[in-house]
Amino acid sequence: MRKLPPLNALRSFEAAARHLSFTKAAEELFVTQAAVSHQVKALEDFLGLALFLRRNRALLLTEAGQNYYLDIRQMFETLTLATSKVMLASEQGSLTVCVPPGFAILWLVPRLSRFHEAHPEIDVRLKAVDEISGSLTDYVDVAIYYGSGSWPGVKSFRLHKEYLIPVCSPLLLQGAKPLKKPSDLHEHTLLHEETRNAWRDWFAMVGEAPPTRKSGPVFSHLALALKAAVHGQGVTLANSVLAKPELDSGHLVQVFPQTLPTSEAFYMVCRESQADVGKIAKFRDWILAEVKRDEDEGQAT
Repeated sequence: MRKLPPLNALRSFEAAARHLSFTKAAEELFVTQAAVSHQVKALEDFLGLALFLRRNRALLLTEAGQNYYLDIRQMFETLTLATSKVMLASEQGSLTVCVPPGFAILWLVPRLSRFHEAHPEIDVRLKAVDEISGSLTDYVDVAIYYGSGSWPGVKSFRLHKEYLIPVCSPLLLQGAKPLKKPSDLHEHTLLHEETRNAWRDWFAMVGEAPPTRKSGPVFSHLALALKAAVHGQGVTLANSVLAKPELDSGHLVQVFPQTLPTSEAFYMVCRESQADVGKIAKFRDWILAEVKRDEDEGQAT
């Protein structure tokens, strides 16, 4: 097995040889002059020969030091070029994002054009998945998870503060059955999402007994329940974030002011080692800025 000198020692030698000064090398490397001198001495001990002639007012390379510097300089130039290439590759190209269908359709897709305008060098590839846990595979750069925010082996960034709100079509409010108090919901069809028993919790929060029977269809995705509500088929408890576009357009209205807090939320997740790298960091900064935009618009209304 080949034995190589420490990289820090090589960096200190290359900088000192290029400047012919320990002081200037230290300034470039953001270390002390003594640290550079120590690293160069360690390299000389490793090689078993002197690399510099140290004079009172000058620093000169020995013949061995001059030859070694020429080879080391080429190595560092090659290393710098290789690093620039791999960093450039991480800044552009395709970015694969796994995302729950409802979040993709109702929130992410309508905003993607803004990401493309800001970063035309990055091609986003969306992959809709129902089972989000474990979707951050070798072929996926970023995923959107829904949960508590604690998943092993990933870095997570919480998006919105969320709550559940009762919504329906404004046409339903004009019907023969009033919706003036929570108990009036007993006379209406309730739309359910199969992953939550949210209506039970909402009725408990407002101090009202829930219907004795599950009065309404069950949907696998919230987007389907929202679409049914838009068509006047009943009242659903909607995620405040995903319902916002339909509320803003007037296709849905919030029936009662009582909101059900949720301890879970959507999170952007990625590998811990890549959270601050290239296109993943750009996507993270963009999506968090979009969330901030949403929050600012909510406070302004």
